Amino acid sequence: MRSFFERKSRDSLQIQGFLLEIVKKYFRLEVEGLEHVPSKGRALIVPNHSGVTALDAVMLGHEIHTNANRIPRIMAHPLWFVGPNIRILAKKIGLEEANKETGQRLLKEGNVVMIFPEGAEGNFKPTAKRYHLQEFKRGFVRMAMASKSPIIPVAIIGAEETNINLSSISLTKYLRGTVIPIPLNVLPLPAKWKIIFLPPISMQKYSVKSAADHDLVHSIANDVRDCIQKRIDEELAKREWIYFPKPKRTR
Repeated sequence: MRSFFERKSRDSLQIQGFLLEIVKKYFRLEVEGLEHVPSKGRALIVPNHSGVTALDAVMLGHEIHTNANRIPRIMAHPLWFVGPNIRILAKKIGLEEANKETGQRLLKEGNVVMIFPEGAEGNFKPTAKRYHLQEFKRGFVRMAMASKSPIIPVAIIGAEETNINLSSISLTKYLRGTVIPIPLNVLPLPAKWKIIFLPPISMQKYSVKSAADHDLVHSIANDVRDCIQKRIDEELAKREWIYFPKPKRTR
């Protein structure tokens, strides 16, 4: 019986991988800098966040899994863990509740951990504000300091135009950290994607005591954000075609 379920689990992963490969072709995905993801040991993956549907997390996780042979643990919004049924689903798809204690534990266990410091404010911002990174929450810096994990910034381009978000409604007054998007489309548009893994930032010289230095933590968080924003701006400056391949010149 056990081998039957193990076989079904493997089959499910193969189907999921097959579907994601189709999605990659749909988005004409380019990936750069995967050599910066370590083949073993802890690392904290820190991308920009956008696109409403969290497809950026799925695509990024798939690339790390298939090309770096690592299974990233994705830190997700607490709403994914509000009830036992949702919690079980979240665990099955590799999500972990986004809090400092869980993040530090996973990193100290030698995992690759993915966290989106912009949170819902980045994912659900209106498309009119696309590629303007929101303020980074600073817990990821403290996690990296306490576990001495390298921070690997990641720039994701294309998710902003995949799902158009008109606006958002903040329910923070009633439920902390809750933002509801107002998307224009549910089915993803065929925007061209590019994922860029930037060089790792070593955190070896820091410690748990460093995490108590508010100014230092704030400065590092801003540096990581600025690093990602700079690379995004560079890529956007040379991007010409979003939804369709560039036409080939004919003689």
